[in-house]
Amino acid sequence: MPVTIQAEERTLTALLEGEIDHHTAKAMREEIDSAAVRMEPKLLRLDFSRVGFMDSSGIGLIMGRFRLMKESGGSVEVINVPIGMAKMMRLAGLGRLGIKGIE
Repeated sequence: MPVTIQAEERTLTALLEGEIDHHTAKAMREEIDSAAVRMEPKLLRLDFSRVGFMDSSGIGLIMGRFRLMKESGGSVEVINVPIGMAKMMRLAGLGRLGIKGIE
């Protein structure tokens, strides 16, 4: 499974694994969205510690979860992001959206 979901109080953590590209992003999105709709967290954490590669599909995955959480009054935080991916996230402007963890 490319995503492991952990719930604690009002925080949902999605531990992402492997590669995030157009082949894998859809299953990740569906798993995260399903858990978020069921659990209604205030904070969604996307943990990139086990992600080895990410293309623009990863940016789309983050942005879509940001919109989902914003609609329900929640927020998104990315954690354990490798340096190269963090740079891609900054260049895509994700920090300006208010996504936590992107400096």
